Amino acid sequence: MTSIAPIPQRRRGLLLAAGAALIAGPALHLRALAQAPVRRLTPAQTEGPFYPVVLPADADADLLANGPLRYMAGQPAWVEGVVSDLDGRPVRGAVVEIWQCDQRGHYHHPGDGDRADRAFQGFGRVAVDGEGRWRFRTIRPVAYGPRAPHIHVKVKLSSRELLTTQLYVQGDPGNARDFLWRGLRSDEDRAALTVAFARGAEGLHARFPIVVAA
Repeated sequence: MTSIAPIPQRRRGLLLAAGAALIAGPALHLRALAQAPVRRLTPAQTEGPFYPVVLPADADADLLANGPLRYMAGQPAWVEGVVSDLDGRPVRGAVVEIWQCDQRGHYHHPGDGDRADRAFQGFGRVAVDGEGRWRFRTIRPVAYGPRAPHIHVKVKLSSRELLTTQLYVQGDPGNARDFLWRGLRSDEDRAALTVAFARGAEGLHARFPIVVAA
């Protein structure tokens, strides 16, 4: 009868470790998936009544310069972010537009009497870079009428409109009184559209990530 030689202790340990890894592998993979952050689409909101009837001749990323004029009112601020899809990939080719009222609460629009300061561009449009990044120079938004301070945001990809929404100021007391902010479906939706305007080396700065179905 042939005897079976005992497995050396070190080899036995390696085999047991390999077997444990094979068993634990799927569990570890599932645990990693469960811990991965869940990405949510940025909530949509109404376009509002003051989207430009005709896009201005000067429609670049600097809303504080309208042609040769320079806007000196309000609190200058940088507003920036990244446009990505639900998988976290940048949406290359996307165009981001913003528009807002001036420091006195007026828009460049006939529906508002076209009373906005001529030095305030009021509308801007930029194409995202290869990483989906965009950036505007503007002012911290202000309240007007019943509305809390907000900036309108639109994302387009070629002929498709991917998103229209509004960006709010974190901590502003007007948010709780604003019917559109209150009308968002959940605290998560409100948090997604409400960002801090923090003071830094370049002045006020707000970061607004945008997630779209592209």
